[in-house]
Amino acid sequence: MARAGIRLVAAAMVAILATLGAAEAAGPKRAQLTAQDRADIARAETWLNGFTTMKAHFLQIAGNGGQAEGTAFLSRPGRLRLQYDPPSPMLVVADGSFLIVYDRQLGDPSYIPLNSTPAGVLVREKVDLDGPDLMVTHVARHPGALVISLAQTEDNAAGELVLVFSDQPFALRQWRVIDPQGQITTVSLYDTQLGTPLDPKLFQFKDPKFAKPKFNDG
Repeated sequence: MARAGIRLVAAAMVAILATLGAAEAAGPKRAQLTAQDRADIARAETWLNGFTTMKAHFLQIAGNGGQAEGTAFLSRPGRLRLQYDPPSPMLVVADGSFLIVYDRQLGDPSYIPLNSTPAGVLVREKVDLDGPDLMVTHVARHPGALVISLAQTEDNAAGELVLVFSDQPFALRQWRVIDPQGQITTVSLYDTQLGTPLDPKLFQFKDPKFAKPKFNDG
């Protein structure tokens, strides 16, 4: 898909998600689900649980309008890598325990417990979108798209994760993370490959500050 086309798709998805803003402003609550909602949630769970590895290119749009592209790698359980293309200095790695956010310009990585982040939902061994610790806060259907909003049951002020699936073929096309301050980050996926072998080293993070120096024996 050409980059101009990618941006048009992303912009269309953002417009769809904007229609949910009024409901989110009041704070996420567990939705009263209809039979159709439950069927659509089950469809999304079946798709998400149908693979253990995924590779996709992505376009990320931050709340301030900044854009970045890169490659996403996912390996369940617990592993994710967002490899940003230059000139972005960012790298995000989930190593099974932590979500590590590293800015090469700042130098100091941040370690966040994986289960406390929205990304933890996508890399669980078994994805249960409306389980004991997660609640579905909204289900919406638009032409060609299914939108499912999620929040933690014990701490619904911790942020929200919105998943957007295309209808034909049915597949995850976008996720949106809304942090506790209301900042929104949108990640749109394209050229998705499921079940592809991935190098385990992709999900290892080594802080460059602690790298062994190279000595010149000459």
